[in-house]
Amino acid sequence: MYDLTAFQRDLLYAIADQDEPHGLAIKDELEKYYEKEIHHGRLYPNLDEIVNKGLVEKGELDRRTNYYTITARGHRELEARRKWEDQYVSGFLSGPK
Repeated sequence: MYDLTAFQRDLLYAIADQDEPHGLAIKDELEKYYEKEIHHGRLYPNLDEIVNKGLVEKGELDRRTNYYTITARGHRELEARRKWEDQYVSGFLSGPK
C-alpha cells in the first residue's frame, strides 16, 4: 500500500465500508469527507489504478454502471495499514509520557 496516493487509500476505505458501491456512491462518500467536489477525471482513473493493482475488483451492474469490491489482498493491505497507523496513533491518543 506504500505505493498508493492518500486519495487511493481513501478510495479503499470508502469501498470497504459499502456493499458493492458504484462510482457515484464512492464519489459521494469522499465528497462528504473532503468537503469538496470530487471530479470524475480524478475519481475514475484512481479507481482503475487500484483495480489494476489487484486491491479492488470491478464488476458491471449494467452497461453504464460499475460496482467495486475490495479483494482479499485489498483487505490485507487495509489491515496492515491500520496496524501500522495504530502504533503511532495509540501513543498519541494516550497522551504525553
